[in-house]
Amino acid sequence: MSDDKDAVDAITAQWFAVRPDLETAPMAVFGRIYRIAKAMGDAMEQCYGRFGISRGEFDVVATLRRSGDPYTLSPRQLSATLMLTTGGMTGRLDKLEKAGLLVRKPDPHDRRGLQVTITDRGLALVDEAVTAGLEVQRAALTGLTDEEIAVLTGLLRRLLAGT
Repeated sequence: MSDDKDAVDAITAQWFAVRPDLETAPMAVFGRIYRIAKAMGDAMEQCYGRFGISRGEFDVVATLRRSGDPYTLSPRQLSATLMLTTGGMTGRLDKLEKAGLLVRKPDPHDRRGLQVTITDRGLALVDEAVTAGLEVQRAALTGLTDEEIAVLTGLLRRLLAGT
């Protein structure tokens, strides 16, 4: 364990100086989670940008890829999985379709519906991008042992389950 102080320690110390009655442990936890999320979000955006896509666009093609062969979902399924409005999803689909990474076709089982399918080009791109993204994430964890990563994963899972 490191005794190095960080910006969150400085913030909680400032609060203690002006409000010693406050229990700032939650601030210390979530302040770090927010800062890690921002730093990693920026790093992943940069990583995926090398492939000509944003993080949000990666999420769409990755969701199609994870769905398995034939790599097809409805826009509604994509929106639900990614917690996006249909309007937000439409913009992403438009850009990805224009880039040749996916296609939209009428749903043969529902005349009003559409199916979104990743193209071969999209499949190759997402496979490269996910590998590159994992390298960025792995590099961020280099200061932790495998055991510490497992403990952190379990703690974060419990924390997420409680929200």
